[in-house]
Amino acid sequence: MHALRHLFASVLLNAGESIKAVAEYLGHTDPAFTLKTYTHLMPSSQDRARTAIGNAFGTLWTP
Repeated sequence: MHALRHLFASVLLNAGESIKAVAEYLGHTDPAFTLKTYTHLMPSSQDRARTAIGNAFGTLWTP
């Protein structure tokens, strides 16, 4: 059961769901607990920046 909860949280966080929403879905009363527990699963800001720039360049310069 723990592995399924972990998978659920990781999929949502990877998709960009907020910590507050994930905390609610998991039944955590404190989003800080969720953040502390699952922060390693969140995409880094560098990953988000690379994706955003890649998407912008792909949109602007499509062959």
